[in-house]
Amino acid sequence: MFELFTDSLPAFLDGLEITLIITVCSLFFATIIGLVLGLINIGNNTFLRGIAKIYIDVVRGTPLIVQAFFLYFGMTGYLGFHMSAEVAGTIVISINAGAYMAEIFRGGIKAIDVGQMEAARSLGLPYTQAMIKVVLPQAFRNMIPAILNQFIISLKDTSILTVIGVNELTQSGQIIISSTYRSFEIWTMVGILYFALIFILSTIFRQIEARLSND
Repeated sequence: MFELFTDSLPAFLDGLEITLIITVCSLFFATIIGLVLGLINIGNNTFLRGIAKIYIDVVRGTPLIVQAFFLYFGMTGYLGFHMSAEVAGTIVISINAGAYMAEIFRGGIKAIDVGQMEAARSLGLPYTQAMIKVVLPQAFRNMIPAILNQFIISLKDTSILTVIGVNELTQSGQIIISSTYRSFEIWTMVGILYFALIFILSTIFRQIEARLSND
């Protein structure tokens, strides 16, 4: 089994690299989506709030695998254009995580005492500047644990992208199995790699949370 692992390690590392790249890029775009939708949800524009609510409800109410199929096979076929599986996977994870990030931002901003905004406005700051300079920095500090947790969730969600041909860690395992026919050993290795990566990230994230709580 050790020899099998060493022989398979280059393929595993390639898949792990793609997994991390998609996760990091997706969380970056999801943060932007979440911030925009979170601000819309606490705003006074009923029309925009309705659009944001529909987006969040649809994304959170449908399975990620269906969203991946819809984008990669459905939309590209219907509109007649092509995109790589990696690009499609990044978009899908971004859209999916963005809906959850929107709720994180909305909850984080709502948790800040309304007096903070009123005090900033009384000092002459416009609403936008008060939000950026006063409310968001405090809210973001409180949201960091939830954002880090979403990072781990999105990392695990990348395994679903194997259904559209993304050569991430799970797909790498399937390719190795097709040539070695040793599914038990390979899936054990894949599970260990996922666990090790998530354990390391969880440990780092807990240390970040501990430092923030002590500041």
